[in-house]
Amino acid sequence: MGQNNYQGALQKPLGSGFNAKSTTSDVIKGINLTGKIAIVTGGNTGIGLETVKTLSLAGATVIVPARDTDKAARNLDGIPNVELEKMDLMDPDSIDAFAEKFLASGRPLHLLINNAGIMWVPLRKDKRGYESQLATNYLAPFQLTARLWPALKKANGARVVNVSSGGHQFSDVDFEDPNFLHREYETLLGYGQSKTAVNLFSLELDVRAQAYNVRSYSLCPGAVGETELAREAPADLFQKLGYTDAEGKILPEVAARLKTIPQGAATTVWAATSPMLDTIGGVYCEHADIALLSNDTTQVGGVKPYSLDETHAKRLWKLSEEMTGITFGF
Repeated sequence: MGQNNYQGALQKPLGSGFNAKSTTSDVIKGINLTGKIAIVTGGNTGIGLETVKTLSLAGATVIVPARDTDKAARNLDGIPNVELEKMDLMDPDSIDAFAEKFLASGRPLHLLINNAGIMWVPLRKDKRGYESQLATNYLAPFQLTARLWPALKKANGARVVNVSSGGHQFSDVDFEDPNFLHREYETLLGYGQSKTAVNLFSLELDVRAQAYNVRSYSLCPGAVGETELAREAPADLFQKLGYTDAEGKILPEVAARLKTIPQGAATTVWAATSPMLDTIGGVYCEHADIALLSNDTTQVGGVKPYSLDETHAKRLWKLSEEMTGITFGF
């Protein structure tokens, strides 16, 4: 077995040469993806759309599963090498149907980018009774990755890239009550839990998958001001978080930290394609490099040790199998 990132053992910046201002164009320079096949969830809006454009223009064939295929077709119009399919991350049967169709094509899968996510939503549950942020942001990527596992193995050099968030710092996984059955629902706790789960999944998947030449990564895209992620957020929430003033105007110091969409998607593209990561996995990335391990509660950025904990990662894997009824079959 190769190296692992349990307890953040590999969580040290590589000196990639990139930074918070780097764009997708910067990180893809010199990389040819001709003949590669990628799947990008949430690939028809925001940083997902930018990711699709970048991979496509580098030569990859990119499959974009979407709930609203009419909207997706409009947004993806004119981008070469793109295939649009139907999938709803809140519907496990829909995930299975999408995966079965792709596997039936017999193609390998070189890049699986679990980009789609939700945030700042009221308490909702899927038909299994699972809280919607946990279901969409984490359990759906777990299921999709498991279902596509045969195609990932077939690629003989695949990467799974899971878009997490600095929001993982809001909460560890509550293993006793992940679906808020016995505690008051707070949307940011739900979001934080789901993103910590993404980090733990990426960590454990890399340990289990590297024997099959599949590597896994999680990442923070940074604060991006032009996405649809906040479409359901109440205005007063941003004021409570210190993002806006009493009139709802974004504070100048907050605006200065916001990334453009090409900057926000840069870390996704870097994690998916950088040769610097050929022999390392299970790490959490930001600003197109491996992030620092952070114990400082006042520090912006970095990754919390609890989201790289070996015991938690193994416990979450078992819980995920129980909640979804799915195993990878390693």
